Parts: sequence; structure tokens; C-alpha cells
Amino acid sequence: MVERVTTLMNEPEKIRNIGIVAHIDHGKTTLSDNLLAGAGMISKELAGRQLFMDSDEEEQSRGITIDASNVSMVHTYNNEDYLINLIDTPGHVDFGGDVTRAMRAVDGAVVVVDAVEGTMPQTETVLRQALREHVRPVLFVNKVDRLINELQVDSQEMQVRLGKVIDHVNKLIKNMNPEKFKAGWKVDAAAGTVAFGSALYNWAISVPMMQQTGISFKEVYDYCKAEDMKALAEKCPLHSTVLDMVIRYLPNPLDAQKGRVPAIWHGDPNSAIGKSMANADAAGDLAFMVTDISIDPHAGEVATGRLFSGSFTRGMEVYTSGTAKKSRVQQVGIFMGPERLEVERIPAGNIAAVTGLKDAIVGSTVTTLEGMIPFESIRHVSEPVVTVAVEAKHTKDLPKLVEVLRQVAKEDPTLQITLDEETGEHLMAGMGELHLEVIAHRIQRDKNVEIVTSKPIVVYRETIRRKIEPVEGKSPNRHNRFYIYVEPLDTAIVDQIKSGDISMNLPELERRQKLMELGMSKEEAKGIAGILNSNIFIDVTKGIQYLNETMELVLDGFEEVMKAGPLTREPVANMKCVLVDAKLHEDAIHRGPAQVIPAARQAIQAGMLMAEDGLLEPYQKVFIQVPQLTMGGATKEIQGRRGIILNMTTEGDLAIIEARVPVAEMFGFAGEIRSATEGRAMWSTEFGGFDIVPASIQTEVVGQIRERKGLKKDLPKVTDYLSM
Repeated sequence: MVERVTTLMNEPEKIRNIGIVAHIDHGKTTLSDNLLAGAGMISKELAGRQLFMDSDEEEQSRGITIDASNVSMVHTYNNEDYLINLIDTPGHVDFGGDVTRAMRAVDGAVVVVDAVEGTMPQTETVLRQALREHVRPVLFVNKVDRLINELQVDSQEMQVRLGKVIDHVNKLIKNMNPEKFKAGWKVDAAAGTVAFGSALYNWAISVPMMQQTGISFKEVYDYCKAEDMKALAEKCPLHSTVLDMVIRYLPNPLDAQKGRVPAIWHGDPNSAIGKSMANADAAGDLAFMVTDISIDPHAGEVATGRLFSGSFTRGMEVYTSGTAKKSRVQQVGIFMGPERLEVERIPAGNIAAVTGLKDAIVGSTVTTLEGMIPFESIRHVSEPVVTVAVEAKHTKDLPKLVEVLRQVAKEDPTLQITLDEETGEHLMAGMGELHLEVIAHRIQRDKNVEIVTSKPIVVYRETIRRKIEPVEGKSPNRHNRFYIYVEPLDTAIVDQIKSGDISMNLPELERRQKLMELGMSKEEAKGIAGILNSNIFIDVTKGIQYLNETMELVLDGFEEVMKAGPLTREPVANMKCVLVDAKLHEDAIHRGPAQVIPAARQAIQAGMLMAEDGLLEPYQKVFIQVPQLTMGGATKEIQGRRGIILNMTTEGDLAIIEARVPVAEMFGFAGEIRSATEGRAMWSTEFGGFDIVPASIQTEVVGQIRERKGLKKDLPKVTDYLSM
């Protein structure tokens, strides 16, 4: 197998880089198992139960995928060998960051949908991530045997239901990316881009496969009714149906990179490196995007990612974006599930695993070209909403804990680690309770540091509600003055910043044009000086001497407030700060950091308090499927948690409830919903954005946060920040 893989690596037209994506428990890892068994890498008897790609003991004990894992295998189609680099991704919403990162490394995605449950919220999320990264989807409808044997549908009804799933997936693709939909990216059973089957019983069928084997839906139905899946698996093996579909309809790196590179790299397409990436040229300069970092106990940090141009060889020297010094590549290899195999060289178009890149983090660009424009950073769909404080159980482990937290944050960029300087605690913010629980468990198990974690705390955001007149901020020596006003930022602009369409990396003209289209005045759009999270700092002053030199310090002051607002020291969101005038001392010594930063900071803090500083709290969308008999218990549970029910539909005797609940009220939900519905509810959540905390409880919430952070009990007043 290794020899075949290393030979095929050099033929980009015979490579397919694919990801398997789906909602939790729709059968991704079971499908991966069967594909590996078909390639002869694991035994056919164990396929579907061995869960080869879930190599971590935590994954095996919980029965879910936590980390995306890579494997390379060979499949023969029309008597020719093809190399398939496959990434199995998690389906649980807390590990959605892994899906986003995997999508950057691949060109095509197999979207798995459960025939009984249909497309679920997480199916939508992963499909959106794939389309945003210009990754082409094909569809695999799994668990078809359940339709027949559990739901007892006849063959006519079965085809209608499968048709509905396909229509729904196409509707999602059309809404998310109309251009790609028109360009033929819709999934279509007749064209061969849809397969149906059962990953557990190892059979699958598609229109090309039917023509080949002569087995139609009617025969599939009869085999399933007779519960003779083994015979079906021999006639229509899952791996050949799915991998044939992958090879025929998903693009190879040569075709894919022409369309993908302009979407994820904003350099000049006609430059040498631009052309080299578009053609996946193995002889060009190296361009490698890191999508994952894992720790190997023997070799140290392993950076996995997609090689867009050039070739990796042992011992070569490379630059990492964001650092000045070169690093030397120590080992080059590919992943086979949990094992890493070393090879001599890896050419463009492959997914590579490299050691020796000490400064690389997820999202780094690694290249041999000095000063290359880096790739677009990877944007995550949801934000960290839950925090725990982490302490070392024994004081002697403190230095080790700091090192371990740094490593953990490097391996998983959706984690945010901060040191609370006032309490000396390390705060770990993540996507949800499960995410933090798994990380805490791994710190103890893999890194041998015993830790104590606090109860989970919710991350709030501060924001303002109205526009105010400019506020004067004076420096401590009274020689410098800044006049700044704040106002809420338009939601359309906030959305564009969050999706990454507007950023400081854009060429100025393009950014100005986009902001003016969203309704910002030309003067303001021209004066954008800084963007941090979803906040903007704008300079509309004219001809003020020395302001250019001090602007960086003013932005430092702005950044300090955006990271910790005046009310509760929580991050600030959706705010526009505008500098309208400034008076600066002519002597540089009197306008240093100690003078300018406090002046800018205090003007913004006072302004926020005048503009009715309030709190935003994170929400989760909750989807519950429950028998109608116990529906009352479920709705009561949601309403008792300040939740709002958005939609209720029924299918047969099932009620499907869609609701929005504050994260602060979601702790312990799993146990309560079980007892409220006699354990018969199926539920899932996804990130639902932020909303203003109701006025009735805001004072109480602010009081609790201030007490927890050891701040004064009395709320800050405007006069606290303005030196008279």
C-alpha cells in the first residue's frame, strides 16, 4: 500500500482530497471504516465496528468523533489506481472548528445524511463551511435499511423520501451559493452524484452502479425486507460505489486549485507563486497551509495541511508567516489514521504531515518564498461561549500547566486561553460544556498535569445602544486631548466583518467600496484605522500634526477597551469609535505611550457608559425531536429556561421543536430534558448568536460578573474615567 501511495503522489490528476462531513451520528466514521476495509487496510469483518479513525480512547468511550483524522488509500477505477486522501470529521457542534479546518485541506466533500432523520441543523452548518471554502459536495444517503425495516415504508414511499432528502440538500446549496449551484454543483441521482446505502451493512447503490450491476431499487428493497444484507454487500460493495463517485465527480488538485486559490489567497494571480499554485506545480516555490497541529510524543509537533505548490523534502529551510526566522523541516510524511508514515518527498496537491515547524500555528502559511502574501485566515462559524477557570492541583505543576495550556491552544484554535491578571487564574473558553470537558480530561491524561476546573461560566459581550456627542479624553499631563464619539455599528457591516469579507487585509479601495455599499459615508469609509473583532475605529480628522505617529498608540488604547469593556471587563462587540479631533503636544517626549494610551482609553470608556453600555448574552439554537405525548414536558423545559420557541412541526407522531435559549440557562439541560420526556427526546444544538440581556435581569448579571472578577461592587460612573 505504501509503495502504491508514494508512486501516485506524483500524479496530481490521480489524486482526490476529500472530507466526510455530516450531523452527529449520521454514520461518517462507520463509512470511513468501510472505505478503508475496501482498500484492504482493515479487516472487512471489523469494518463499521472497529471505528479505525476514532483512535483516541476518549472517542471510543464516548462513541463520537472528536478530532478530524486523515488517512491515505488507493482505489482502482477503470483499471487505473487513484490516491484518495480522506479526512473523517466530527459531527458534534462543539468540535465544529475541526470541520472548518479540514475543509481548507480538501477539494471535495462527501455529505452524509441519515435517510430517517433527513438533513439536520449540523448538516446545514457543515455544508455551509464546505461551500465557503469552495469544496465541491457529493451526497451519500445512509441508513436506507432503517427506512425499510424500522419505518416499514414501501418501495414507492422509500423513493419519495430519498427524493425529499436530495431536494433539501440542493435547496441548501442553492441558498448558500447560487453561482456554484448554477455552475452544476447541485447533487443529482441521475447524474451519479448521489449514492444510497447502509454504512453499517456495507452496501451502497448509485445510478452508474445500477447500470453496472443491474440491481435496482426494487431488488434493494427485497434484499432489505429479507434482511439479507450480506448478499447485497457482495453485489454492490459500499467502497466501490462511493469511491467511484468520488473519483468521477470530485475534482483533482489541478482542477480544484484553479478555483480555490483565488478564494483563499488574495495575492496577484499572475505572479510566479500565483501561477504555480493554480497549476499545483511541484517544481514551484513551496506554499503550504497548516490546518491541524498534533503532538507526537517522539517527534514533537506535527503540522498537517494542504500543499498547494512546490514539494516538501527533509532538511529544507522554510519561512512561516508571522515569524522572521527560518525553520528546518525534519520529517515529511502522510497519515494513515493514527500512524504517520515517513516518505522522501511530497509534491503539490497532497495533504502532508511535517515536523520541525516550531513557529507554525493552525492557519500559518509555510513557504520558501520570502515575503509571500499569506493565505486567508481560517474563519470559524461559532465563537467561544463557555469558560472554565483552570488551576493546577499541586503547586509544583504550575510551570508545567502554563506550557501545557500553550500547547493545547496551539492544537485547537477554537479554544481561547487567557490569564486573568487580577485573580491569577487561567481561563479556558470553548464552544460548549463537552468541548471543555474533553480538553480538561486530555490535559490530565496526555500531559500528566492534575488540574481543578471551576464550574462553567458564560462569556458575555458588552455593547452600546445609542450614539453620543464626542467626549474629550485628556492625557495625564493635560498636554494631549482626543475627541471621540461612539455609536452602535450597523448589523450589515458587523456580519461582513464576522464572515471575513471586510478586514484590514483588504486593499483600501476595495474595503472603502464595500463599506459605502453597506451605507457608510465616504468620509468614514476612507478613515478606517483599525478593526478588532466586530468593532471599528475610524479617524475623520483633517491635517492634525503628529497624529500619524501617535495613531498606533491611540489604537492600543482602543484595543484595550475592546478586550475588556468598562462595565464588566468582558469583550466589546458591534461598536464604532470615531475620532473627530485631537490636540497633540509638539514635543514627542510629551506624547508617549504613558500619555496617549490612557487618554484614548478613557474617552472610549466614558463614551460607552454615556451610550448606555449593556450586555449581550450568547444563545444556542436548540432542536428537539420528541413523541407528541411527551411534547409538553419539552416545551415547559425550554420556557423555564427563558427560551423562545421559534417553530413547531409534526411528522407522524413526532413533534419537532425549534427554539432559542440563552447559553447561561443551558447548563444541566441534558439531564433535565431526559426526565421531562421520559428519556424519549433526541436533541441537538448549534450556536445562535448574541442578544441583549433583558433589562429586568441586567443589573443582577452585571453584579454577579463584577463580584466574580473581584471588581468594586458599585457600577462605574462616567466621572470615574474623565479627569476633571
